[in-house]
Amino acid sequence: MKRPFLTGLLSFLALPALAQSGFSADLRLRAEHTDVPNRALLQRERASARLQWDGLWGESIEYGAGLRLALGSDANANNGVNLDNQRSDAVELDRAFVRGRWGEAHAWTLGRDALPMSLSPLLWDQDLRPTGASVDLHWAVRDFDGLQITAGVFEPGLRVGSEARLAALQLGYRWHDGAPWRMSLLLTLLHFDHLDALPADGLARTNRVSSGRLLSDYRLRDVQWIGHGEVAGKPLQLRLNWVVNQGADDHNEAARIALQWGDRTQPRGWEIGIAQQRQQRDAVLAAVSDDDWWFHSFTRGGMLWVGYGLNERWSLRLAGFRERRDDASEHAQRVLLDLEARW
Repeated sequence: MKRPFLTGLLSFLALPALAQSGFSADLRLRAEHTDVPNRALLQRERASARLQWDGLWGESIEYGAGLRLALGSDANANNGVNLDNQRSDAVELDRAFVRGRWGEAHAWTLGRDALPMSLSPLLWDQDLRPTGASVDLHWAVRDFDGLQITAGVFEPGLRVGSEARLAALQLGYRWHDGAPWRMSLLLTLLHFDHLDALPADGLARTNRVSSGRLLSDYRLRDVQWIGHGEVAGKPLQLRLNWVVNQGADDHNEAARIALQWGDRTQPRGWEIGIAQQRQQRDAVLAAVSDDDWWFHSFTRGGMLWVGYGLNERWSLRLAGFRERRDDASEHAQRVLLDLEARW
């Protein structure tokens, strides 16, 4: 029988002490209630923590390492059927990288770290940690604008071992960068390759499969428009996202709109958000899209959330999802309650 979940949480009590000794740490405690048609009700609790350590060699070389600790009331054997991108119970490498900087805003990175690009949940789960090499270049344009070029090649860091590869390029232009009212336009090209093993690994999900292989290639073109402002003294953000998979002959488009007001990372700060998204069956690679959403493609749905910053360290978020597969008449409903902390 699986050990009681609350007993396992004792292993996370040392996080503040570790952070005080020079490490940084992030902790998330999650309660979940998911009701999917024709499936048993899913209720579970999960804890995950990231321990990170960063250093500086000379004036321009950074290095870092980190671990991910995870514990859930479910078992790792259920991660596939529950469409999880990461294991419920784990002690694993989270970061191991070297980063060099030159000029005012240019950098290269080698190793394992967060993907160095701004992508929406349609395309990428921010909890994934790819391994690879990237370069990130920024230039000031005129007096207040900015130009960005980020490129890299990666192994995506999926839950099970695979030979999948990702080549990515993001071009961005930012108007009035850093000002209260500003906007950005991002064009991203993602080319996934070596995907033949994904169906056998249970990671095809809602993407189409033919003769044991993914039917489509995944060469994605993503356009994002991001606007920032301020209303009633709180930040306002609007994101529009359009994706086309140029490797698929049909069923290859996705779109998302998200509006957020406030910031729960601030002490006693409220945050309210709403998002609506639609992705056709082969529009995105379902193996790497955000697993806060139950369906990873072939679906449409919405998300509503509210968050609150308890103090400078702790925050809460309550999020509700309502999604429907294109071939179904009933909706899946999901509620996530997150308690998060940073040291």
